[in-house]
Amino acid sequence: MAQQMEITIGGLLDHMAEKHPLNEALVYGERGIRYTYREFNEVCRQVAKGLLKLGIRKGDNVAIWAYNVPEWVILQFATAKIGAVLVTVNTAYKSTELEYLLDQSDSSTLFMVKSWKDTDYIATLTEVVPELPASRPGKLDSSRLPFLKTVVFIGEGTPDGMLNFTRIVEMGKEVPDAELAAVEATLDIHDTINMQYTSGTTGFPKGVMLTHYNLVNNGFHIGECMKFTEKDRLCITVPFFHCFGSVLAVMAAVTHGTTMIPVEIFDPLKVLQTVEKERCTALHGVPTMFIAELEHPEFSNFDLSTLRTGIMAGSVCPIEVMKRVVKDMHLTEITSVYGQTESSPGITQSRTDDPIELRVATVGRVLPGAEVKIVDIETGASLPPGKQGELCARGYMVMKGYYKMPEETAKVIDADGWLHTGDLAVMDENGYCKITGRIKQMIIRGGENIYPKEIEEFLYTHPKVADVQIYGVPDRKYGEQVMAAVILKKGETMSDDEVKTFCKGKIANYKIPRYVKFVDSYPMTASGKIQKFKLREMAIKELQLEDGGGA
Repeated sequence: MAQQMEITIGGLLDHMAEKHPLNEALVYGERGIRYTYREFNEVCRQVAKGLLKLGIRKGDNVAIWAYNVPEWVILQFATAKIGAVLVTVNTAYKSTELEYLLDQSDSSTLFMVKSWKDTDYIATLTEVVPELPASRPGKLDSSRLPFLKTVVFIGEGTPDGMLNFTRIVEMGKEVPDAELAAVEATLDIHDTINMQYTSGTTGFPKGVMLTHYNLVNNGFHIGECMKFTEKDRLCITVPFFHCFGSVLAVMAAVTHGTTMIPVEIFDPLKVLQTVEKERCTALHGVPTMFIAELEHPEFSNFDLSTLRTGIMAGSVCPIEVMKRVVKDMHLTEITSVYGQTESSPGITQSRTDDPIELRVATVGRVLPGAEVKIVDIETGASLPPGKQGELCARGYMVMKGYYKMPEETAKVIDADGWLHTGDLAVMDENGYCKITGRIKQMIIRGGENIYPKEIEEFLYTHPKVADVQIYGVPDRKYGEQVMAAVILKKGETMSDDEVKTFCKGKIANYKIPRYVKFVDSYPMTASGKIQKFKLREMAIKELQLEDGGGA
């Protein structure tokens, strides 16, 4: 078993500030930000002290709803230094999802930006918390979110009822270093420090509780598989609110003294410009991001020769895309990672020296210090190489559990500590795993996990809908798209657009069904279970999606 690092996230940053004080830690070229590891640690300490002054204590839940702004990374380490739990909010969330997450997580503080794409965050939050504009900053009294007391705004100007992030930085100056040191001395590496929401196999999102130990070590092993050193410069295009951003990028970088160069909101041209200008050696992304970069009309104008490694993950990678990424983007040592939020997230990863066939056809082999087995779905018995079954994982990276959901936790982590992923896989005699399907009905659209039950529950609230089934259909660009098969109440009529309009502004855009079909009944098993795979097969035929479909 690989030796694990026994250090808190805050302690790790202190250590790197001593080891690589003058190496660049965080770069936002357009904002003129170039923090060395020493400077970055100092900024994080200052904000940590500001959080203490604000009254945030060890174990308090602090939510962040923002794209890849500098404050996001600073808060990731500042909250960890005082033992507060960072609750990450999906940037695409709308009012219903935001209210659920803030309520279920018992978040006392929310950090937020003004808007993202088509979502006005201030208007969305005010819809959930109408008391906010008239409240005194830090003294919010919300009928729907009784735990939420403080909203902190990141950006220019300060909306009514909120504090500004710059104020937190100022407040930090009033707190002595000794006070922060005293708090840090009470932290334990097995404390929960991060909560990310995922729907697991069913129903509403669950808060996955991850610890210092989970995240530091997963980040370390991921970085090791890419052979990261302090000389590497990682362009981060994936969102921080996902484990892909906060662990496979940020923690993989910081455990190796690597430079982090985030792109605030994904844009293929920005990525190409950043890689060239900052001489990046590593680049992460989901397949759709790499495709957008490769197909950009100005692609050939950029010098990407400094690139070496990175991660392509989030959905299955087409072999032709991987070949082009290696040849045209110089990513000769690119790797693929398989995992899920419940495992911090990495379980398996290909290595930089694996042949390209293995890097495309498999998700690599188990990360050091972890165990993987393939089990029979019916009996739970371990299966030999070459046999398909459920992939189960055990080790340092398995979550503490779902927040306030012990029964749900027990469904996925068995008595022996094995995490049941719900994914079907085959392992060869050399330990390389191939994901072959899913036991659960999850849809993966462009790297976003979508849980049919959540959309079904939402559409059930429409007065015309008697029943609805949500399932995924193939799509060339995104991997999968959402499709709805709707049974209407007697005498009702409805159009595709009506269904989509009902969803707009209430659930994230990527969850809104791309295709809607109105039906009188569903294909059933003899025992009365709906056969979603048959609905999917019928849709593929009708929509002529046999070749991968979509635009």
